[in-house]
Amino acid sequence: MSAFAPNAPSDPVHQRAWRLCVAPMIDVTDRHCRYFHRQLAPTARLYTEMITTGALLHGQAARHLDFDPAEHPVALQLGGSDPRELAQAAALGARWGYDEINLNCGCPSDRVQHGAFGACLMAEPRKVADCLRAIQDATSLPVTVKHRLGLDQEDSYAFVRDFVGIQYEAGCRVFIVHARNAILKGLSPKANREIPPLRPEWACSLKADFPDASIVLNGGLTEAADCLAWLSRLDGVMLGRAAWHHPDILSQLQRALDPHTPVPGPEETLDIMLAYLSRQHARKVPMPILVRGLLGWHAGVKGARQWRRILSDPGVLNRLGPLALREAWEALCRQARPDEAERPMSSAGQSRM
Repeated sequence: MSAFAPNAPSDPVHQRAWRLCVAPMIDVTDRHCRYFHRQLAPTARLYTEMITTGALLHGQAARHLDFDPAEHPVALQLGGSDPRELAQAAALGARWGYDEINLNCGCPSDRVQHGAFGACLMAEPRKVADCLRAIQDATSLPVTVKHRLGLDQEDSYAFVRDFVGIQYEAGCRVFIVHARNAILKGLSPKANREIPPLRPEWACSLKADFPDASIVLNGGLTEAADCLAWLSRLDGVMLGRAAWHHPDILSQLQRALDPHTPVPGPEETLDIMLAYLSRQHARKVPMPILVRGLLGWHAGVKGARQWRRILSDPGVLNRLGPLALREAWEALCRQARPDEAERPMSSAGQSRM
């Protein structure tokens, strides 16, 4: 038993809140992508892109924080290392209506290293704890951490156990574990998602050491069956690139985890997104931004390349506006086999189970 093991009983209702999450992804999970993901998974927990404290406190806060009420539950992920600034940004997020404040301790990019936050914060666990306490003092929302297993060549479970233990002592009860190290020198952010070895079993060790904390697994999750297997041992899974490149996996998991919650079918989702795109386009949001989260929707279905081609064509987007989505759908259906024409997304989802 870890020296940090809590005495309080676990809270099953609290832990279920993180069963299915969509990861914060820079230049991906903007408000438009999140709105789409919400249609596929009505009860999933969605996360913003990482937003730095400076962008909120010294920039255009509304541009970063505005979201549609349909996105709830939605969490604000913050990047920063100054407790006072993080507290101010968290209070701003709470006033905006977010459901959670998440501190990024996992991003390995050069930009966050220069700002002394992200993954490099794992080398300063006491500083992270000070940041968490400041955020908790500023808001009553759940305050969570997304982190890696370690830094560079650090290859000890004790490192991440002690990091989590210090944050647990500071009051944190939800840990989103990207189950690989962050290599701060010599690897790009993309390579950091692929090259350091995955150690998902360490997330299970954290769950054993901190049984009343919610431990959410992130990293390398690409198949619904694998996600469901890990959910038998942990409190949640967080999908990143899989939700972007194959968003149908969200519908699969939603139906498996909560069969009583209705999930819109493909044509209903199309109509919902057409209406949403029309509203946003009328507000002068550029079409490439509005549709980029939809590009992978029908991956694996005959006609998917045509779908992506239409939605990536600036000429088509400029000429048709939101109706480009309908054009892409009709092209997809024309290429699909007759028995797939009514539900092209569903066949891809079945093939991935």
